[in-house]
Amino acid sequence: MAYPKRILVLGATGSIGTSTLDIIRNQSDRFICCGIQANSKKESLLSLAAEFHCPSTLTADEGMDGIRRLLEESKPDIVVNGIAGSAGLVPSQLVLEAGIDLALANKETVVMAAPLMFALAKKNGCKILPVDSEHSAIFTLLNQCGRENVDSLVITASGGPFRTWPAEKIRTATIHDALKHPTWNMGKKITVDSASLGNKGLEVIEARRLFDFPTDKIQVVVHPQSIIHSLVRTKDGIVYGQFSEPDMKHPIIQALDFPQIHADFMKPFDLTDTAGGCRTLTFEKPRYDDFPLLRLAFDAAEKSAAYPIVFNAANEIAAWSFIDEKIAFSDIARIVEGVMKNDWSGEIRDMQDVFTADTEARKQARALL
Repeated sequence: MAYPKRILVLGATGSIGTSTLDIIRNQSDRFICCGIQANSKKESLLSLAAEFHCPSTLTADEGMDGIRRLLEESKPDIVVNGIAGSAGLVPSQLVLEAGIDLALANKETVVMAAPLMFALAKKNGCKILPVDSEHSAIFTLLNQCGRENVDSLVITASGGPFRTWPAEKIRTATIHDALKHPTWNMGKKITVDSASLGNKGLEVIEARRLFDFPTDKIQVVVHPQSIIHSLVRTKDGIVYGQFSEPDMKHPIIQALDFPQIHADFMKPFDLTDTAGGCRTLTFEKPRYDDFPLLRLAFDAAEKSAAYPIVFNAANEIAAWSFIDEKIAFSDIARIVEGVMKNDWSGEIRDMQDVFTADTEARKQARALL
């Protein structure tokens, strides 16, 4: 595709949106911001629109008809979906229905409705390009090594703020403790999910669905430095990894440029670029007993059907209840497990089935608060 590419940014004032706009700001010869949407005040969007000479804007209160209008008006080559939570699902659907490539940071699109989304992309001749740092790394490694040569996937996890805490202390963690992430600066919900390893659980479900690997071929490894973003193990037992600084601009640029690789404005990664002249990279096994959401996510990925939808919905209710200081940190996993104990094996045939399972799971989660 010719440059400059026209980029529509959904969730423009969040961490993904802000990083995307910074890329456009620094590489205006290659990227144009043709439209922006945010769950934000109109004044903030108008300020961004003025900076990027972007005539098409949308606030969240304008709804899904507004997304359709924005897609028609802005005529993007690719859409970056940085909307947080299940609210990002229908915008992804609308992008793919319009036959536009989707740079996807919204986990829920894949967790809740991957088969439906991939069917839409295939039907309309467009691509879904992962923007999560872990899935971007796996996507790149699979392309470079050859999907047919890869035996298994290794997803790295920072371990979050409670990685070294004893089990009894984790159970009494406060929201203020949970928001002190050692590596990433993110929104409240995803930061809490990182603390509980619920976020890593969602990434396991994503990997299962994005790359079609069985759950017994997906491994999680705790890597506190967040330098290696994921790895693949080829059939001869050799492991290949992707190294870069923990900056979300890297996977966003990869998605915007795919299938090409260009020089960019980011500082090249240097293994010795530290005060001590070298880097130390460490790896640990996850503590499944102390962070049960990770185990529950593997279970949801394995069972499929509506279980991934239920895991996500129950976790959203529980995590936000913890953020609002209505429940204890340990209650998050209790609520998710309580909802997942029920039978969610019904076939997901269309978006109505997705929303029905999501609504019922949320109802059951609220009953367990």
